Amino acid sequence: MSSGALAQTIGFSQIGSESGWRAAETTVTRQEAEKRGIDLKFADAQQKQENQIKAVRSFIAQGVDAILLAPVVATGWDSVLEEAKEAEIPVVLLDRMVDSSKDLYLTAVGSDLVHEGEVAGKWLVDTLAGKPCNVVELQGTTGSSPAIDRKTGFENAIKGHDNIKIVRSQTGDFTRTKGKEVMESFLKAEGGGANICALYAHNDDMAVGAIQAIKEAGLKPGTDILVVSIDAVPDIFVAMAAGEANATVELTPNMAGPAFDALAAFMKDGTMPPKFIQTESKLYTQADDPKGEYERRKDLGY
Repeated sequence: MSSGALAQTIGFSQIGSESGWRAAETTVTRQEAEKRGIDLKFADAQQKQENQIKAVRSFIAQGVDAILLAPVVATGWDSVLEEAKEAEIPVVLLDRMVDSSKDLYLTAVGSDLVHEGEVAGKWLVDTLAGKPCNVVELQGTTGSSPAIDRKTGFENAIKGHDNIKIVRSQTGDFTRTKGKEVMESFLKAEGGGANICALYAHNDDMAVGAIQAIKEAGLKPGTDILVVSIDAVPDIFVAMAAGEANATVELTPNMAGPAFDALAAFMKDGTMPPKFIQTESKLYTQADDPKGEYERRKDLGY
């Protein structure tokens, strides 16, 4: 709907710009707000929860009509969410969940993070077709819901397939630099990479960093070491087109569209949205026109 009738002011507390995906989410959120005539007040928390709590308190003090929150970690939100509730300002969570009572937020828009991990794991199971495989895992930020859930989902998918073993698992903090650094230590620890058959990264940025490390170790990423990750950012499609990454699971950056729609309906006549609005988790492989996918995404601010 074009909310000319409801020109709202909405606060958006964004985690930061730790990944290309996060930057695209910010771009798309701004575009969606503009489309609907919403005045979006943006706060970048630089990956710190205390900054996010300050931003939310500032939005409450400004009397915004609603708040979008992409929470950096899952815990520690109760008191600030209570404050928003007392001020009668609906809060919508974007792409990550919180460990707070469900009545403290209106709805959450996100992908099913466990399902994303399952899609990645199932791709590996199918690709290996029973061949033995040692997997190294680059986890997301410790304590964040994507890191917890993407690990769980992948483990669910490989359960019962004894040919697949996770031999090393460490956080790469969702960043390229850390992904490269941790992959270097995995390669050293596993015979220069000779003992590694696949890498599972909780996001594409870490995978791109790891691909660099694999190349510097004299191995061929995508061939010597299979690479599967999550997000579907433009750079992973560049790697896939070059044969250096094998598969990615899409996390759509447009969480704001469904969030704004839910808020508009709620503000209009009190329509309560479902507590969780799920987006699709699509698998892309080298067979899915990676060059074309790159072109379609490259201008979104990734």
